[in-house]
Amino acid sequence: MLGAVLAFVAVLLAAALPRVQDRSADQALRSFLHDSGPRDTSLLAAAPAIESGQDPRVLDETLNSMLAHTGGAFHVDPATVVHGRRTTERQPLTNPELSRPSGFPPRMSLLYVRQARAHVKLVEGRWPSATPTAAAAGATAGAPRGAAGTPPLQVALSERAARTLSARLGSVLWSRPISDDTPSVEVVGLFTVPDETEDFWVDLECLARACKHYTGENLSWDVDAFVGAGDLDRMGVWGHSTQDFWRLPVDVDRLRADRLDATAEDVASYVDGPTAATLAQETGREWLRTTSWLPDLFKEAHVRRQAAAPLTAIGPAGVGAVALVVLGLAGALATDRRKAELRLLMARGGSRTTIVGRLLGESAVTVLPAAAAATALAVLLFPTPRLAPSLLSAAAVALLALLAFPVRAAVLLSPRRPAGRWRRPVAELLVLVTTAAAVLEVRRRGIAPAGSDPDPLLVAAPLLLALCAGLLLARLQPVVTGWLAAAAARRSGLVGFLGLARAARGSGGRDAGPRAGGRTGPSVLPMVALLLAVTTGGFGAAVLDSVDAARLGVARLTVGGDAAITTYGNTPLPDGLAKAVGELPGVRTSVPLWIDDGFSVLGTARGSTRVTVVVAEPAAYARLSRALGCGSFDPALLAGGGARSPDAPVPALFSAGLARQAGADAYVLRAGDGEELRARAAGVIGCTPALPVPDAPTVVLPAGPATASIDGADRPNRWYGLGSADGDRLRALVRAALPASSAAPAPAPAAGRDPAAPTDDPYLVRTAAEAVAELGADPLQRSAQHLFWVSVAATAGFALLAVLLTLMRTVPERTALLARLRTMGLRRRQGVALILSEALPQTLAATLGGSLAAAAAVALLGPAVDLSTLVGTRVPTGIRLTAGPVLTQALGLAALVAAAVLVEAATSGRRQITTQLRAGDQS
Repeated sequence: MLGAVLAFVAVLLAAALPRVQDRSADQALRSFLHDSGPRDTSLLAAAPAIESGQDPRVLDETLNSMLAHTGGAFHVDPATVVHGRRTTERQPLTNPELSRPSGFPPRMSLLYVRQARAHVKLVEGRWPSATPTAAAAGATAGAPRGAAGTPPLQVALSERAARTLSARLGSVLWSRPISDDTPSVEVVGLFTVPDETEDFWVDLECLARACKHYTGENLSWDVDAFVGAGDLDRMGVWGHSTQDFWRLPVDVDRLRADRLDATAEDVASYVDGPTAATLAQETGREWLRTTSWLPDLFKEAHVRRQAAAPLTAIGPAGVGAVALVVLGLAGALATDRRKAELRLLMARGGSRTTIVGRLLGESAVTVLPAAAAATALAVLLFPTPRLAPSLLSAAAVALLALLAFPVRAAVLLSPRRPAGRWRRPVAELLVLVTTAAAVLEVRRRGIAPAGSDPDPLLVAAPLLLALCAGLLLARLQPVVTGWLAAAAARRSGLVGFLGLARAARGSGGRDAGPRAGGRTGPSVLPMVALLLAVTTGGFGAAVLDSVDAARLGVARLTVGGDAAITTYGNTPLPDGLAKAVGELPGVRTSVPLWIDDGFSVLGTARGSTRVTVVVAEPAAYARLSRALGCGSFDPALLAGGGARSPDAPVPALFSAGLARQAGADAYVLRAGDGEELRARAAGVIGCTPALPVPDAPTVVLPAGPATASIDGADRPNRWYGLGSADGDRLRALVRAALPASSAAPAPAPAAGRDPAAPTDDPYLVRTAAEAVAELGADPLQRSAQHLFWVSVAATAGFALLAVLLTLMRTVPERTALLARLRTMGLRRRQGVALILSEALPQTLAATLGGSLAAAAAVALLGPAVDLSTLVGTRVPTGIRLTAGPVLTQALGLAALVAAAVLVEAATSGRRQITTQLRAGDQS
């Protein structure tokens, strides 16, 4: 029964692991591609418009040829395709009544899109005619015509775009003449867009609304309009040339990570390969060209998966190692239980081959059905397209479970050979050399060598370190426990001495220790299992702790603290807001700042250097700088050593690069409006929360002298805080304070920000907790963390099972001993203490050794581990070593094992001892 249960659990985990990894990899790939946007995950084809056969069916025929070559490694949903014709250049509109924000005329291009009618709602007028009709001709009879008498092209314009341009239904819009004709378009319909977030509008946003176009500081409008099928042959009169286009969005929800290489080859062939040549020949379009960002995205996705794979493989590798130990212990337990029977069969003439074959058949009856049921359950619980990896993994574990008992029995029945003095040292030396080679390779190449799949030897490096520690403990633990037993012998109590003496001797059965001819007894295996579990859990916990710390550090630098309220431009914060948010629950440090990036430092090595000036209260800013890792400084440096004369320069903190240029003399800070302030460098800082750019030219001034010398510096325009401030409460305070600042000037767009983005609220509230959540939103990171914690739980369970199996293996001998001691007056509580003193030395040794092995793994392997993929952004390579995560895993597992030993001793011993006392010693 025990063998069947063990086989079921082990095979279930083995069969489920590849399927869980496949599901996680697929989810991470699809999420990554979705975040890249529909444009980057599409095949973008274009070709010059053909001069003859101007019919929409020609576009459809080309599309059908393109779709015919999909459906292999990637799929395209025909319902998501966007195709049509467009003019290649926008033409300026010369109508004087149109909107010209900076005096520049608006520009327009024309598009014919086959799917347009399904994504818009016509609100006024009509759709451009498919073919010119008599009614249409009459409608345009009074309209102005070009030099050659050609009627205007009929277009449908977005209602928002028409309102922006000051155009209306029936407007005739003119462009500059091309050749001998002056092209024009007539607005015959106005439409609205029900949902601008549809993938259809990717690269077509200027159809839904007018787009802002900046030429230096000058603003103009770009707008596009729909034409009908009847004007396909005339679109060339508007632009210099026309182009047919097809956008084929790849269905990323059907992509699989395990087939990513094949998919990349198919896409590459479609873009520039045999498929592209075939399409050009089939469609008769020699200049048909297809582009896509998918090949680059696939490479990046593959690199991300490679970077995370070794870190996610360490946990399952630990589970596999501990499970192997447990299967070996289960085989040893079954052999001990039937030892007398097997030797009797040998004495009666049975051959070892026959007996082992019979035991193999018995194991198959229990193991194979359990393995089959576990595999079927894993396939049912975790549906994935791939079946082979799961079956292979399940078959390997089932084979180990099947052979554990017969192989152990074969060893028992084999003739005893003289013990070799050098076999064990040679084996230990081989393990040591292998571990050293793995560690050196990790330090040289990293756990995930760039451009290659993870090396199993490198992934197993933490486990090899744990195995080395286990072999060392196997040598030291009996000696140390023997010393403790000798010390306990000098005390009056007997229980401690007897338990420690049995632990030092190795109470794993009669064939353990030196009485077995020098063989390594099975009693060592539970300690190895515990040590592997503690090392794996400690190393993984250190990795996740480093990921969390790096993520928080990046988020704090990005935000400027644990919370921040910033403005667009130099708009001051509402009066009283900084004080109100500083009094919120959870805010430990409140730092209002005045910031202006329009200053220059005069007299530097370069003559004049543009800088960002920060005015802050020194003590609060020092706490913020220290928390963000920007450097510590004494706030007294900005006090100037006491009273300061009005003409004395203001003490300031200079950024490192600026300090090298400025030296120690006083310098002049000049504002954009000509206002000047004398300052001297009193200290150096590494960075500032106001400008999270490495070594950005920054000058920090104390609030008192600076606010008296700089106009407006007494009204902060930024706020940063440390603590656990709630973002929603901060936003509520900002909204409540907005009426008081309604007279503030309109904010200017921030650098790098989309000028067309809405700026209804000039204040932006951000928190580090929200930034951390954004960095950790990648499914690749979440799956790695979930897999680690599941691996920790499974490893702890198997390690606990190894200890319990060892206790079960020694039950007859221990029960007989306790029965004898009971007759000598041993109390029940003393019996429990005896069992604990016998079992816990190995547990404590494994806990200590595993903690040290985990620390060694972090120290030796940590500098080579790149956590950027798990963090969510680029961070320096390395794992930090902290005692908390390692000790939490080790002490938690030790407490779990001790509790299990205590429960087993208290519950199972009573009945067995009573049986021994009634029946006598049968050993």
